[in-house]
This record gives sequence, C-alpha cells and structure tokens, in this order.
Amino acid sequence: MNQAAMTQATKASDVQRAWHLIDFKEKVLGRTSTNVANLLMGKGKAYFVRNLDCGDYVVVINAKNVKVTGKKEDQKKYYRHSGYPGGFREETLKELRQRRPEEVIVHAVKGMLPQNKLRDRMLTRLFVFAGEEHKYGDKFKS
Repeated sequence: MNQAAMTQATKASDVQRAWHLIDFKEKVLGRTSTNVANLLMGKGKAYFVRNLDCGDYVVVINAKNVKVTGKKEDQKKYYRHSGYPGGFREETLKELRQRRPEEVIVHAVKGMLPQNKLRDRMLTRLFVFAGEEHKYGDKFKS
C-alpha cells in the first residue's frame, strides 16, 4: 500500500488555535451560542477529531445585550444547589442577567459542548464580558 495515500491521525501537536471575537449585541442567545460551541470544539477544522481538543479561543462581548425569543426572559429558570439542606436556589433569566450577564452565555455554551473530559478544557478558552471592553485586544489582527 502507498504510504503517501494513507490518512494521518491528528496529534495534539498538530492543533493550531486562532482567536475569535464575537459580539452578542442584539443576537439571539441559542443560535449564537451554537456558533461559539462549534469554535470551541474546532468542528470547522479539517483535522477535527472528537477525542482531541482542537478548538480555538473565543472572546464574547456585550453579553448583557443578548436577545431571547418568546417569554424566556420571565419563564426560563436557572437552578443551583449549595449542597447544604435548604440550599436550593432558582432564578429567572431576567434576574441572572441583572446579577451576572456573563453566566447566561457560559451556561448556554456549556450545555452545547460534549459532556466528557474535554468540556472543562474547552470552556477555559471562552472569555465572556458584559460590555464592549475586554483585555484581549492584542490577540486580534487589525
């Protein structure tokens, strides 16, 4: 068999990471979060494999201005538990957006990533900011 015609397996050293800036201003939460999740996984790359972390860095700005459709603003609930008796808490999307707008984006993207050992590593490359200002301006080409 010809060695040149064989497909090469992707190695961790082959992965090249780029930086992406995504503005969530007036964009729908679910649709744009799907794009962010695909960038974090690296699904658009020719050498993508599921068992390696092939994704890029993603900086999200204007998290506080994200749109949702329907009645999700008042009806969508986020739950958490402190681990102590009586520690169950719930809040609506509107309340969470006022308290920590970045958490809305992180929660949506986290649910769209594969539930395996690579998810936490992918999420470390997601940087979410409530406003326009961010500290990664030097990473993007003008």
